Amino acid sequence: MSELHWQKSTYSQEASACLYLATTPTGEILLRESDEPEMILTICPRQLGALISTLRAGT
Repeated sequence: MSELHWQKSTYSQEASACLYLATTPTGEILLRESDEPEMILTICPRQLGALISTLRAGT
C-alpha cells in the first residue's frame, strides 16, 4: 500500500484524542485516534455516512 495521507478532523482540538482519516486507493476510509495510532478502523464511505448521521442525531 502506498503511504497514506492522514488528515486530522477539523473538530479535533490541538490536545490529545484527535481523530484522523485517510483514504485508500480502493476507496476504503481509515480512521485512527491520536492516542492509539496503531489501532485503525477500516470502513466504507456508506458506513461513515451512517456513523456521522447517527452522531448528528444524538442517538
